[in-house]
Amino acid sequence: MKYVDEYRDGDLARKLAATIAREANTGRSYHIMEFCGGHTHAIFRYGVQDLMPENVRFVHGPGCPVCVLPIGRIDNAIELAEKHGATVCTYGDMMRVPASERRSLIKAKADGADIRMVYSIRDALKIARETPGREVVFFAIGFETTTPPTAVAILEAERERLENFSVFCNHVLTPAAVAHILSSPEVQDHRTVAIDAFLGPSHVSSVIGSRPYEAAAEHFRRPVVIAGFEPLDVMQATLMVIRQLNEGRHEVENEYVRVVTREGNVKAQALVAEVLEMRETFEWRGLGEVPNSALRIRDRFAAFDAERRFAVTTRKVRDAKSCECPSILRGAKRPTDCKLFGTVCTPENPIGSCMVSSEGACAAYYSYGRFRGSDAGGAGKGVPATTQEAAE
Repeated sequence: MKYVDEYRDGDLARKLAATIAREANTGRSYHIMEFCGGHTHAIFRYGVQDLMPENVRFVHGPGCPVCVLPIGRIDNAIELAEKHGATVCTYGDMMRVPASERRSLIKAKADGADIRMVYSIRDALKIARETPGREVVFFAIGFETTTPPTAVAILEAERERLENFSVFCNHVLTPAAVAHILSSPEVQDHRTVAIDAFLGPSHVSSVIGSRPYEAAAEHFRRPVVIAGFEPLDVMQATLMVIRQLNEGRHEVENEYVRVVTREGNVKAQALVAEVLEMRETFEWRGLGEVPNSALRIRDRFAAFDAERRFAVTTRKVRDAKSCECPSILRGAKRPTDCKLFGTVCTPENPIGSCMVSSEGACAAYYSYGRFRGSDAGGAGKGVPATTQEAAE
């Protein structure tokens, strides 16, 4: 396939692997966090880790907007449908993410709530137009990549005076999360979580550009290389990281030059800034409260803000006791460190969000078979016998 196969060429991959092995200093280790779940899946789908020398390791980050959304916000969406009788529309991945008491949006739908999977926010607008007597709420999630469509939809709803349409806004921001991870005690002591550099997200950076990562790279002295999602993108970006670390540099570099610029999509940024503004703080699953890391709807568009329209309040809810998803999201553990992985917790019966999402680290490990025998969740090591035990 033109423009795709070129970035999956086996001969080029072997040559890159040989260069990485030659340039990686055997006297040190390289711990590289791939922030985005798309990179995690590329690494496992194409066996990129298997091509790396032993001292080059990938650390899985929180770059999955479905995974990092706290349970309380999913509870809120269910309440909008059940308590307020709204038609709640959202993306497919969100439908199966566990909420409180082993519920989920899809289970609430099975119980009679009007919750619908849509492919875009425009589908929700269409439903609102076709059912003028019914409240329609779009459950908006995602990093900076999906914020422009939300802003455009709200502007369109305002122009049409679509009074039965609103948005439950849960858009989160990647640079703040990068800074929060690097400032955590786990990373600062370099023993609990070792992170020497980042592979920056590609689709996000196509919107915001590479500039927003420069402050964190300079302050925390960690290189950031924006990488595309194809295997050769990841390998080339890894080589760029290794060269920076070997030379003692900590800059933002852009491997994904065919899409990403330093300034990003200025028009999209302006649309987002017109409709949305920064929240002072927002809870991320696994990271806790992260300052300046999410967006909310501006006062001018309050009529289309579901949080204000329905007086939404979010309570903190802890994850299932045995689920290691929070630790996995901040790079402290790997999916195979979780005793539920591959036994009680599977894509068909997810206990945590990391197994549900198409970008989740647990789903990547499971889908591409990167675990063997007793490594699959610690079989025989006190694994709960039932889903109920796992949730307690």
